[in-house]
Amino acid sequence: MSPSSSAHVDTFCRDNLPPEDSWPRFSFDLPELHYPDRINCAVALVDDTAARLGADRSALVSPAGERWTYGDLQRASNQVARVLVDELGVVPGNRVLLRGPNNPWLVACWVGALKAGAVVVTTMPLLRPGELSTVHEIARIDVALCDHRFLDDLQAARLGCVPVVAYGSDAEDDLSVRATTYDGSFAPVATASDDVALLAFTSGTTGRAKATMHFHRDVLANADTFSRHVLKPTPDDVFTGTPPFAFTFGLGALVVFPLHAGATSLLIEKATPDELADHIAAHEVTVCFTAPTAYKAMLTSGRLERLASLRRCVSAGEHLPRATWQAFADATGVRIIDGIGSTEMLHIFISAADDDIRPGSTGVPVPGFEASVLDDAGRPLPAGELGRLAVRGPTGCRYLADARQAVYVQDGWNITGDTFVQDSDGYFWYQARSDDMIVSSGYNIAGPEVEEALLRHPDVVECAVVGLPDEARGQLVTAYVVLADGVADTLQLAKALQDFVKQEIAPYKYPRVIEFVEALPRTTTGKLQRFRLRDPTAAGAD
Repeated sequence: MSPSSSAHVDTFCRDNLPPEDSWPRFSFDLPELHYPDRINCAVALVDDTAARLGADRSALVSPAGERWTYGDLQRASNQVARVLVDELGVVPGNRVLLRGPNNPWLVACWVGALKAGAVVVTTMPLLRPGELSTVHEIARIDVALCDHRFLDDLQAARLGCVPVVAYGSDAEDDLSVRATTYDGSFAPVATASDDVALLAFTSGTTGRAKATMHFHRDVLANADTFSRHVLKPTPDDVFTGTPPFAFTFGLGALVVFPLHAGATSLLIEKATPDELADHIAAHEVTVCFTAPTAYKAMLTSGRLERLASLRRCVSAGEHLPRATWQAFADATGVRIIDGIGSTEMLHIFISAADDDIRPGSTGVPVPGFEASVLDDAGRPLPAGELGRLAVRGPTGCRYLADARQAVYVQDGWNITGDTFVQDSDGYFWYQARSDDMIVSSGYNIAGPEVEEALLRHPDVVECAVVGLPDEARGQLVTAYVVLADGVADTLQLAKALQDFVKQEIAPYKYPRVIEFVEALPRTTTGKLQRFRLRDPTAAGAD
């Protein structure tokens, strides 16, 4: 498929797309996936929804009592676009970094940047300066918009002369104040359907961040596949959940899917499972997205009447244990929708709902996608045999100038790095991760990135970080550390190393267990044997 005429003046993204022959094979079999050549996903999600269902419909709410209608969001996003274009000189194709917790102003910035034709780079609000510097190094950020409470680490990052604009305060130079000087009118950029809309960052087993590139049509395709055919929301639904927008799981769950349906999204900046249950009750939430550990914790906290309004629950980010699914169904009557997605695919591509659910199974391919279990040579395996999960559909992996494109995309398939079994009825059953990624409480954590942080401490000679099974978190980030000569392996040092890592990288990545060892297990050729750390009884092999 030849690229269309781009609306981007700044051609950085299109220039850095991987070669087209290294893309996965795309398919647009469903009629709803036939998008026009020119479409701006922000306009489709906000302006078109307001025109179709009414500008006075509730769009965004917060626990603090904020309530934005679709008309409010349309106006605020237009005002943000005006500031970006008229004051900050943003042109179509520029990259705009966003940093902040889930709240209405972050959504307004996301929508406004897209309306201006910019490429949005949403980041976790807990990223440290070094991590933010890497984002800039890869994505070449042009402007950064940041919640005023999260400025320090962004300003300490190596961003060169990139302007950083705060939002959410009443300061005179704050974006939310500057935006009010405009009347709310803006002519959105008529982007091509295959213009890049998002750069979403993911971590690989090397620890080096990768930027996945998603088009305007991709954003809408996830709403027209998983949301339309599996989730099936209505305009009367109230969504909420815990994943941040920087995770494409959270972006779809709390922004794209509710806006596409004309529903309301309750945006929570931070919540424990018990607090999440309180918010669900207070706002009569009907659709919830969170990790399996949170569903289990809400059950054990008691007061299940707080969950009475729920009709849809979605779990992703880590494997949903059958026992958790059954306990939640027995207690609430709600059958959790499990699913697997990836940043490369943008959202969930295997799932099942209602009577199609088989507890313990991830599900079947979402309409619009196809999946297979392949052997190491890329050949489909028969039912019941372990193999590599492969998927393709209307979305897929395009890394920004990264040689790892050839690892994720093979023979037209997206190879997700997961080991699955497919049964004779076509259901997919998760077995394990195929690489060294740790999935803890729904967060993807690259072990080598944690290792690099630990190795910056002067008392650490070498280390290895793996994920060990944990009932509460799925996996526990565990570090095996070899200390410098003369350094004592005390509990105080273990705590100091944990605190050190929290300052070096996002705090959720820190090793919750540190084991001091004299040496790391290696082959005779010096290769680290991670499998022996995960299972100390395993035999070594070269």
